Amino acid sequence: QVPLVESGGGLVQAGGSLRLSCAAFGWNFSRYGMAWFRQALGKEREFVACISRSGSTTHADSVKGRFTISRDNAKNMVYLQMNMLRPEDTAVYYCAAGAFVAVTRTSYDYWGQGTQVTVSS
Repeated sequence: QVPLVESGGGLVQAGGSLRLSCAAFGWNFSRYGMAWFRQALGKEREFVACISRSGSTTHADSVKGRFTISRDNAKNMVYLQMNMLRPEDTAVYYCAAGAFVAVTRTSYDYWGQGTQVTVSS
């Protein structure tokens, strides 16, 4: 198992910001592509953003211009800066790691336990 631990979720008003963090402990983090997915109640888990080993990023259309994924290989951390939050962003957010980045969740081998983000209107 590859331990991934998310943090930074919480309750925020619409228009506000949150920064999610994902810590990777005890493994060669820089060799993995990283991603954020989210799952709203009663819905499928969906792609949010990914970042390759070299730092190339892809963001879902629904969050483009509002969310930004980044990574710090020296600290074994990946982040998701979320601005201009909307009620429809409410979901459990998951960090994932895989050999290659993609928008499909089956491309990722390792997952964190998730962190809840709730956006009130």
